[in-house]
Amino acid sequence: MSNSEFEPLSRNLAERIQDLRSRRGLTQAELAKIAKVPRSTIANLESGTGNPSLINLAKISNALSTSIEMLLTSPRALCKLIKADDVKSISRSAGEVIIVKLLPDPIPGMEIDKLELNSGSKMRGVPHASGTKEYLHCIQGEFNIIVAGENYHVCKGDVLAFPGEIQHSYENVGKGKAIGLSVVAIAPVGL
Repeated sequence: MSNSEFEPLSRNLAERIQDLRSRRGLTQAELAKIAKVPRSTIANLESGTGNPSLINLAKISNALSTSIEMLLTSPRALCKLIKADDVKSISRSAGEVIIVKLLPDPIPGMEIDKLELNSGSKMRGVPHASGTKEYLHCIQGEFNIIVAGENYHVCKGDVLAFPGEIQHSYENVGKGKAIGLSVVAIAPVGL
């Protein structure tokens, strides 16, 4: 393959890095610092003249919270409708707990789930890396959330913020179904 056959990839990479960096309000130097690459690497890639290593592509995509594929492909429609039947859900505790995965595309360092617990049901949370933050917004019913042995009663409209690396569990203490939105901001490994 000749270099001219790879020009669309270089052009896509240059445009995508510039666009994502600008949207996040970052300078080339700031992006380089976050990605742990030289600023000249970012400048070369944005000019379309760079030939990045796989490691540098991975570092830059992680710093921009996107995938390598997204950096290399031409821009697509920004909207995607996922029909209810195609939204991934996980059943736990013999069907008493349903976890609905609300992010159809992986976003590094982020999880957003809808938790549905039938009355009286319990679910143990999974501790994450040190520095991770979790947030549970109760949108229906009542939750009893135990974090490191401490009990928090979370009612409709309440938000509980807690360290995600600590042992925690959820229980529906109300008469009807409890529904909550769980947001997990996972701390980057190695920071």
